[in-house]
Amino acid sequence: MSSTISKLTDHKVLIFDVYGTLVDWESGLYDALQPLLSQFPASRHWSRKEALTTFISVEGDLQAQYPDMLYSQLLAKPWHTKSLKKGSKPMAHRRYLAHAALRVLAEHFKLVVLSNVDRTSFRHTHALLSEGIGSNPDIALYTYPDDKPHKFWHPQATMGSQSPFTLILTAQDTGCYKPDLGGFNAALEYIRSNPALFGDLGQEDVRPFVLSVAQSLQHDHVAARRLGMQSVWIDRQSAVTCNELPRDSEEMQCWILRFETLGEMADAVKQASRVEQPVDDPAIA
Repeated sequence: MSSTISKLTDHKVLIFDVYGTLVDWESGLYDALQPLLSQFPASRHWSRKEALTTFISVEGDLQAQYPDMLYSQLLAKPWHTKSLKKGSKPMAHRRYLAHAALRVLAEHFKLVVLSNVDRTSFRHTHALLSEGIGSNPDIALYTYPDDKPHKFWHPQATMGSQSPFTLILTAQDTGCYKPDLGGFNAALEYIRSNPALFGDLGQEDVRPFVLSVAQSLQHDHVAARRLGMQSVWIDRQSAVTCNELPRDSEEMQCWILRFETLGEMADAVKQASRVEQPVDDPAIA
């Protein structure tokens, strides 16, 4: 077992990006854009990468201009069209909903969501990530509680919830969109100040115990590196966006491990955990 894999299991908390990492949002968004793109000669023949890269560029500018705007509202703003709303991230569950892998990882880590979305939009995704595709979940179990008992969402406190996540932070909660560092800072501070939720990590600085797990280099990995955090790249081979470092980035590589799927990461964690068990452990037989 490599020393890098050992370092993976030394961590206690995983901060997940969702759309692009756990959910294929590119396919749904690209399909939804087709009626609009076909209206204009310049965009009629755009490739998937050209269309999605243009959208992400416009979206990023708007997120920087309107950090307090709900994502469901911001999503309609670039194109002012109903067809775009149909391709919103929460509706684009096409592939790689990582229900099984999340279950494995939740046995070894505390899982945190940090996503550029709003609370209401996330609830359907939350339900499917918790119970799996083909399930018939009670959406109310995966909806942000009206009474807001905590500063951020503790989904496992809801009776009946099967959520693998200990904590959920949306852009609505943090007041900013990644790659702004505010969301990561809010997550780190909450992890540090809530030992009852995350365990006593024994240090004021919790960064050595926290990993960012994400597909997007520009939204997550560069930001994590700037904060002195380590990260794991889920390098989805079907993705055509967010898999290149920004041109102004000085980083050549800003992750400690790379996997093509979350399942690969879960398998690596299981293997590392078996190796690390004591020899006299009765589980080893």
